[in-house]
Formats: sequence, structure tokens, C-alpha cells
Amino acid sequence: MTERTPLLHYRLSASVNESERRAPPAGQAPEQHPGGPRQRSSQQRQPKKLSIFFGVVIPTLLSMFSVVLFLRIGFVVGHAGLYQGIAMFLVAYFIICMTVLSVCAISTNGALDAGGAYYMISRALGPEFGGSIGIMFFLANVCGSALYVLGLVEAIVATFGVPEDGTLATSPYQVLPSGYWWSLLYGTAIALLCLLVCMVGAHIYAKATFLIFLVVMFVLCTIFVSFFAVGPRTITLPRSAVPNPTNRTSPTTANFTGFKLDTLLGNLWADYTTDYTTNTMMTFTTVFAVMFNGCTGIMAGSNMSGDLKNPSYSIPRGTITAVIFTFIIYNLLSVLVACSCDRVLLQNDYSFLRDINIWRPFVTVGVYSSTLSAAMSNLIGASRILYALARDDLFGKALSPAKKTSHSGNPWVSVIISWFLVQLVLFAGKLNTIASIVTIFFLLVYAAVDLACLALEWASAPNFRPTFRYFTWHTCVFGIVGCAVMMFLINAIYASASIAFMLLLLLLIHYLSPTSSWGYISQALIFHQVRKYLLMLDVRKDHVKFWRPQVLLMVSNPRSSVGLITFINDIKKSGLYVLGHVQLGDLNTLPSDPLQSQYDSWLSLVDHLNIKSFVNLTLADSVRHGIQHLLFISGLGGMRPNTLVLGFYDDCLPKDKLIDPSLCTSQSTDPSCLSQEVEQQPPLFHFASLRGSSDRKDYGESGDGKFLGPQEYVAIIADAMKMLKNVVLARYFNNFDRAQVLSPPSSSPGKGAVYVDVWPVNLLRPDSSSYVDTCSLFLLQLACILNMVRSWRKATLRLFLCVEEGRSVRGSEEKLGQLLKELRIKAQVYTVPWDQQVALHWQRQGEWSKKLSSQSLDTAGEEKKPRTEEEDEDDYVNSFPSNTTRLSDDYVSAVNKLILEQTLPPPAVRFLYLPRPPADTRRYTTYLHQLDLLTQDLGPTLLIHGVTPVITTDL
Repeated sequence: MTERTPLLHYRLSASVNESERRAPPAGQAPEQHPGGPRQRSSQQRQPKKLSIFFGVVIPTLLSMFSVVLFLRIGFVVGHAGLYQGIAMFLVAYFIICMTVLSVCAISTNGALDAGGAYYMISRALGPEFGGSIGIMFFLANVCGSALYVLGLVEAIVATFGVPEDGTLATSPYQVLPSGYWWSLLYGTAIALLCLLVCMVGAHIYAKATFLIFLVVMFVLCTIFVSFFAVGPRTITLPRSAVPNPTNRTSPTTANFTGFKLDTLLGNLWADYTTDYTTNTMMTFTTVFAVMFNGCTGIMAGSNMSGDLKNPSYSIPRGTITAVIFTFIIYNLLSVLVACSCDRVLLQNDYSFLRDINIWRPFVTVGVYSSTLSAAMSNLIGASRILYALARDDLFGKALSPAKKTSHSGNPWVSVIISWFLVQLVLFAGKLNTIASIVTIFFLLVYAAVDLACLALEWASAPNFRPTFRYFTWHTCVFGIVGCAVMMFLINAIYASASIAFMLLLLLLIHYLSPTSSWGYISQALIFHQVRKYLLMLDVRKDHVKFWRPQVLLMVSNPRSSVGLITFINDIKKSGLYVLGHVQLGDLNTLPSDPLQSQYDSWLSLVDHLNIKSFVNLTLADSVRHGIQHLLFISGLGGMRPNTLVLGFYDDCLPKDKLIDPSLCTSQSTDPSCLSQEVEQQPPLFHFASLRGSSDRKDYGESGDGKFLGPQEYVAIIADAMKMLKNVVLARYFNNFDRAQVLSPPSSSPGKGAVYVDVWPVNLLRPDSSSYVDTCSLFLLQLACILNMVRSWRKATLRLFLCVEEGRSVRGSEEKLGQLLKELRIKAQVYTVPWDQQVALHWQRQGEWSKKLSSQSLDTAGEEKKPRTEEEDEDDYVNSFPSNTTRLSDDYVSAVNKLILEQTLPPPAVRFLYLPRPPADTRRYTTYLHQLDLLTQDLGPTLLIHGVTPVITTDL
């Protein structure tokens, strides 16, 4: 149903263009004669569409009858017997009927266009699968056409050709020269005849096939009449080109007994023997493979879908009619043959129907007619498939000439290309090996049609509602299995090679063809499965053993966040990864949602950076409210972010990492250069330009004057912790280059080694040096996860243990080493004395104590005054664990210097402990200032605060 609109638009456009082309010049009246040349030309230009009978029933009947009807019925009954022969037809037609049901379902689910099976598969399974199957179906039709042409040539030479071995002709009609080049000449003439018929168009082809259909039906009637009209007779068997080694005295005659019970009883059971034409022993599988070649023409009507009046109506009814008719005819002939022909006759003369006919030339004419019709059917089918492939632009300009059509809509260039390839195949002379390939290609197409119908059924898409309802997913599975079994039954090597060739074409189209607008069934199937498994993911069954980080990374502008985006992609450990962005604005004042047009750019960024993440954008009146929205609503079911990652709040001027360095230098500020950058950038990077030095605190480039201040920034951190989300602050990732960091020069101090430094203690709380609290263990877990990533496995974890004089250094180190061993974390432990830094802290604490004691002495003799609300809040803050007001800048700077001193060789990234924000919102600025001093000039650094247990030592 989804294809109806563009198809209608195409036809309307064509009609408008046709009207404009036929319109008279201004000021000139149009001609009014009903029989004038202008009216006649307009009638000729209208494409003539075919009905069910001419467009589907006749081509399908002739393709399914072909040579098997006249030359292989006796072969099947003679070797397999009547019981197994009928069983073979039942199995073969069961496979065919399963595919026919799938074809009917797909063809009645919307408007069909040219291409038949290719059009169905490509629109259902996508361009990759459809294009690869389409090429194989095209080649199968080309080789099939050449196969039938050469078969007709061999039949003509056998009847009218002079024997090649120089023996005397046995018939006065054997006058045609024989030989390879003569056969090639005859084949070329027949192919030219097919070309002329197909060049005129589908309408003349339908008339020609109708005449052939009448001939074949007349011959078929004479065969049925002959079984009753011709009496018993003795038939001379043909001289075998290959002597039969199993029988020293090969029979020279056989009997047509007429209807006799003894003959029927002798033909009921199987009697496999040597094939007199190939000198190979026949088995059930070989006979079945030969018989199945005559049942692979069910797509002949579907190939004409572009030339039918109503494809969705004609294809199901015409194909089912043809399949039922051929099944009845084959089984009736098998019964008649088993009742009237001796087993010796059936096994040693495959053209016995000609010998028992009331007039022998009838069968010869039937063989010629059916073979010629099959050749034309395959040629016109190949041209339609090639035209559909060219029109879909799956192979670029390589097939663009095949798009050209005549005024009547006949793709004449595709017909010529198909005929040329048929002519090339004719040079092979013999196509015995190609016959198996052709059958396998057809079976692969049938399996693909079943797979397309199965995928549509399993996807449960609301728009898949075909009017033909006599199918289920069981019929599709049976069809796929049956086609696969038959492929490997006919020839396992050819079947494997054809599947490999299809996969190669699939990969080629996947990487070279542009994105189509047909819709991909894979997306519908993925949606169906993901929804099912998300419902099964129960958050109540979460366990710390299976915890993994699920990250929401807030990005103001991707241009300056490339390094951070790629780094966070490494620590997600197969968890959920969401890129979040807040755009400031009010939907009440906007004409439409401004975020919808931005999703394509963000998704293109994800593809460009080759990361595995989702994108979530929101519109809010402030950044804080926007992040709250994303923390509340991001994810589904058990897949929700548990970790919030923010860029650090500082005055560093961002650098654009999405600009091609060949356009301008990174430090260039020339307006002409900047405009050149914007113009030359690919459509991928449709993000706002970076903020300048005058507005470094803004978020989202909304232009409404709303900036992200330090108070709001720290409030976001506090909000996330209240929502039980882990928080990570990332600093100095503007210039982070993952490839450069992981491949350091060998001349560096570490001789190419990569280090990750971990400081798992709260450096802003020197009075609390615990290494085993929730936050410290979370920090260790993230560092370990980073070290588990393939590209970071060579990195070395360095764990720094801060110790004071008077404490057992060795004991602390052993205790930490035992903890790491229990947690299965490999790290090098370094002890760092920090007595001087701690002394600065206690010195500030002493000053605070003196200040408080002096204040108490001054107020001891005075009257007791009521305490203000501000004084109560101060006392509350001082008792809060963060205790930011009691830390001096000197202490924090000293700790920063201590960290910098442990940098030989320097690490790729540092992991530091992030303390909680103070409870008093007035202290947020001081808190942020202390974090700024702590991480000053440290290089890429993560400040991490964990709120949930993530590590266990249990199994």
C-alpha cells in the first residue's frame, strides 16, 4: 500500500507531460477529426495492458509445460513408477504452491509495478536483498532463454539435420547442415525472432504466445486422443549414443500395449536403471531433479506485472489457475502412460509420445512451439527485471541506459541488452551444466519470495493486510525449507555457490547503493523483537552482578564534544548510551517543534563517529529543567540511564572538531574563512557555530539570552544525585584524540605505554580517607571497565594511595591490594604521602576553631539574642559532609600540585572522586571553584560520584 502514492504521482506526471506535449501552439486550434493523425498517434502512445488470461495464465502455462510435458513424462514414470511419480509431482507442487501463496499475498498488498518477483522482494526486504535476488533472477532468465533456444536447435537438427558422423540420412527431410557453427547460426536466428517479437512490445508477445498456446493445447488434445484411438503397436527404439554397460543385449523394440491391467501393474513400482542418454544410474533424487525443471515457470506471469491491467488482481488468479491446470495434466498423462506403455519403452525412448500419436509431426510441432514460447517468455521476463533494476538506481549509472522506453512503454534497451547476453550464452553450444544453475537460481528466488512474505507476516506491520488471506507463516516456512532442500538435492555445489554469489551481491549493494525510501523490513522485525524483549526485561530482577553503565551524556554542541563523545562510548560496556541535548525555548511561542529537523544531523553524527548510541533532544525553558526531563523519560523499561555525564563548567574556549582541517587552520578567525567552512562542510554537520569568548556560559545557542550559570550547573549535579543517578564531570576533553592517546610515540617518557590514573579517595575530605565506600568502588569499576575495552586493554591502571605519617603504609597498601584481588582488578598501587597538604587543611580548621571560641566569649556576658535564619543555615552547612566552607584555596591548590607531581609518565586520563554538592545552595559557587582548582591543568579528567553499589565479590 505504501507504493501507491509515488506510483500514482508518477503516472499523473506522465499524463501531464503527455498532455503538454500534445497541446497545440498558442493561437492554434486543435484538430477535431476523429480519425486524424494526431488522435491516432495519441492512441498508439497509450500503453496496452494485458488481461489475466493473456498476461498471466498463458505465459505461466507455457513456461511450466515446456519440454517436460512432451519429453520427460515417460522418463519419470519409467524409472520411478506410477506411485513414486505421482508422489514426486505432489512434493514438487507442494513446494510450488507454498511459493504461489506467498506471491499472491504480496501481490495483493498494494500496487505492483514492473519487475515481478524482484519488485516484490525489493519492496518487502529492502534494496540489498531485492537487488541481489533481482540480478540472479535476471541471469536465470537470460540463461533459461538461451537454454530453450539451444534445446529448440537440437530438436530441429535431430529432425531435419544431416547426421554428423557421415552416415546416410534415414529421412528425406534431413537436409540442414550440422555442426557447432551451424547450430550457432540456427540459434542466432531463433534468438533474433524472439528479439523481434519482444521489441514490438508485450501486446504482440501476448498474441504470439496465444497462437503458440493454441498449438500446444491442440497437440496436447491429440496426445490424449491417441491413447484411445491408436491400437497396440511395436516401436523401434532409438540408437543410443552411449552403449549400455549393464545390458549386453540392449532391446531394440518395445510395445505400446494400449490400456491393459498387466501393463499398469508392471508400471506401479519403481525400477531405476541406467539412463540411455547419459549412461548414469538414476535414483529418486536425480529423477526428481529432472522432473522439477518443468515446474519452475510459476513466475512467468509475475514478470509481466508492469504490463498487466491490474497486477494485484491478475497475478493471484492467473497463477493459481495455471498451477492447478498443469498439475491435473501431468497426473493424467502419468496415469495414461502407466496404463498403456511398456516399461522398456518408457525407459529407452523419451520421445515415445511422437511414435504413438495419430500423426507424428504433431508432437514435433508441440515441442518446437512450447520451447520457442519458453525462450520468448524468459527473454521478455529478463528485460522487465533489468528495466526495474535500472529504474531503481541500485547500481548507479551502470544500468542507466536500460531505463529508456518506447512511446508504448516497452523497455527496448533492456530487451536488446538481454538478447545480447542470450547471444553470448549461445556460444557455449551445450547448456547441460547451466540447466542446473538456472533451476537453482529460480528456486533461490522462490525461497526469497517466501522469506519476504514470512518477514512481513512476522513483523505484524499494520499496513500488511493483503486481500488474499489463504496463507500463514507456516506455508512460508514450508516453502523456504522445500526450496532449500530442492536446491541442494539438485546440486549441492551449485546451490552453495549461488548462495555465496547472492551474499556477495548483497554486500556490494549495501555499501554502494544510496539509501532507498521503500522501507526496510529489517527495521520492522527489529522493532517487533526489541519490544518483546524490553517487556521481558524486568527492573525488579536487576542484580549488582550484572550491572553495567547506562550513560546519558549531555552535549551542548557536538562540534566541541567529539573527544568526550568517543571516550564515553568506550566506558559504556555494551550498556545504554544516550546523547542528550537541551534547546532553550517555549513551544507556545514557536510555530512548530524545532527539534524534529535536528534529529537527522545528530543521527548522522552518530554514524560519522561510529559510536553506538541513541539521541534524545528536548525543548525546555532552562537547561536544568531540560536535563530533568531527559533523566525522567530517557530509555524504556529496564533500559534507563543510571549515569549522567556533564562537561565541566570552565572558561576554556571550545574548538571545532568537525571542521575539515584542509579548509582553514584551526586558529583562523577570518570571517571569509569561517563562511567558507560552513559552505564546504558536508550536509552531515548542520550544527550551530561554536560560542565565542563573550558568551562562554551559554547552552544550546538559542539566542534568547539565557545562559547556564554556576548556580544552575551545580544544581543539575544535585538533582541527578537526588534521582539516584551516578554523576560524572568531564574536563579537558576538548582536545582529546582517542587515536593519538592510544598510540603514543615511542619516544615519550613511558616508551609508548598508556596509563590511567585512579585517585579513589575524597581529596576534599582529608579527614576521611576511606577507599571502600560506594563512590570509591564505583570509580574503580569505571576504570576497570575502560581497561576491559579492546583498544584500552594495553593501558595500565595506576592506583594512588594517599597516606599520612604515623600510619602503617605497608598495611594500607596490603589491604588495598587484597581488595583489588577480590574485585579481580589489575592495577599498580602507588603510595603518596600528603602530610603537607593535610597540615594546610588542619591549619584552616584551627583558625575556624579560634574564630568560633572568640565569638562564644564575646557573647557570653551579653543578653541572649534570637538567632537569625541565616545563622541556622550556616551551622547546618558546617555539619554537612561536603564541608566546602572549611577548605582553603591553598589546600586545594596543594592537592592539585600533588596530583601533577605523579605524572611521569603522564596518564591518558585521570579518575578523581567527586564529592557531593553542599546542602546550602549559596555555597554552590564555592563548591564549583574548589573543583576548578582541584582539576586545574590535569589534562583529561573525570570527576566521578557513584550512588549505587556496582561491585560484588560473590559468584
